[in-house]
This record gives sequence, structure tokens and C-alpha cells, in this order.
Amino acid sequence: MPYVNSYKVPEAPVFPSMYYGPDPYDVNFSLPIDESSLESDRIKLTPFIPALHAQEYWDQSTQAPEIYRFMSIRPKTIDEYLAFLETHIRRNPNFIFFAIIDKGRGGTLAGSIGLINTEPVNRSTEIGFITIFPAYQRTYVTSNAVGIILRYCLELPTAPRPGLGLRRVQWVTHSFNQPSYNAAVRMGFRYEGTLRWHRVLREGKEGKGLPREGDPSKNPARDSKYLSFCADDWENEGREHVERAINRQK
Repeated sequence: MPYVNSYKVPEAPVFPSMYYGPDPYDVNFSLPIDESSLESDRIKLTPFIPALHAQEYWDQSTQAPEIYRFMSIRPKTIDEYLAFLETHIRRNPNFIFFAIIDKGRGGTLAGSIGLINTEPVNRSTEIGFITIFPAYQRTYVTSNAVGIILRYCLELPTAPRPGLGLRRVQWVTHSFNQPSYNAAVRMGFRYEGTLRWHRVLREGKEGKGLPREGDPSKNPARDSKYLSFCADDWENEGREHVERAINRQK
């Protein structure tokens, strides 16, 4: 019997009028958001709203291009970054970005953190696209931001500080990115393994090169280290470990 293959790459056009999303801004996330559970004494996580946060993010990130070293993106203009937020984050119901607000420094923007590849049916999500601006690195900001979002993901909805009650939170990092791996381990994530040749990278990104002569893609690839923090880890002293990290002095 004859058959056809009519697949085409889906188009998702974004025009400048769409860069800042709808008004009011619809985060379009597949899980509930309770901002009262998304803060500590020093850090608050709030949905990243381009009209409020994008310009400040862009101004700071352009002063520190190294933050994009291991990311899949490297926007050249703020419009390119806004288009990425709209097409890849807001329009995907399993992705959300949060602005990291440093309450200890007058409510300044310290960076951003995301939940990506969320699977409500499987009760799982992934922490990704973590950006901490240089002035806030090696302080309490990273441990608080990661700790807050971990607590929100893994704590039960019936807890005094309600969470989502997920079963698995994963952390996936470029095999070259040792600081990211170390940060995950410090927060209590457990190493599960490395996926070889996991992703094809954009031209110019650091990677392994090509796996063989004649490969259809000329771009480099990366291996990815997988780590996880699961519900049983949380109930077996993981909760206490994360609270200690959130309460660290520096």
C-alpha cells in the first residue's frame, strides 16, 4: 500500500507585538503556583514576567556572557531573548521561568531559574536554565533559589508550607560543566548516570565534536550527566538537608 510522509517542522511565528506575552501575562504552566511557598527570609521566586524583568535581566546578562557558556541559548539581542521566552517557555505548558529576587539586597533581580520538561502525569520535573549574576554568585542566592524550588516541588500539598507533591526532580548538566554538577550534589541530588551523545549543540558551543565521518550534522554534541532528588530522598533526611542549605549564612 502506498504511503506518504508529510511532516513539516511546526511553525510558531513571533512578531514584536507578541514579545511581552498577553496582558495580563499568562504563564501557562501545567502545575499550580503558590508564591507564598516560593520564598525564604532572603530570596523570593516569582514568575518571570518579561515586562517586569526582561530588561534588567538583559542588562546584567550582557555584562557576563560567560553565564551562557553551557546553555543551549546565546541570544544576541533582547528581542531574540524575548522571542525565546515566548516560543520556548511561555507557550510550552511544561516550562516556566522564575525571577530570583534578593530580598536581602532591597529586592534586586539576582538571576532566574526554571522548571522544564515537567510531566504532571508522571509527577516529575527538571530544574534548568539557572542563571545567577556574578555579583550574587558564591553567596546564599543559589542555595536558596534551588532549595526553595526543590522544597516546593517535593513537599506535599498538605504540608504547612504546601508544595506540589512531585515524585522526582531531575538536574541535567553538560558533562563539561563541573560547577553545575557540584552545585546539584551539594543540594542533595544523586548522580544517576551519563547519557552519551545526548544533544546536538549549536555552532560554536563546547562539545565532543563529531561521532563519525559523514555525520549529517556538522555541529558538536554533548554528553549529559543526570542527577535526581526524589520523594523518598526528601522524606529520608533530604528535607532537613535542603533546609540547612537555605539557612546557610553565606
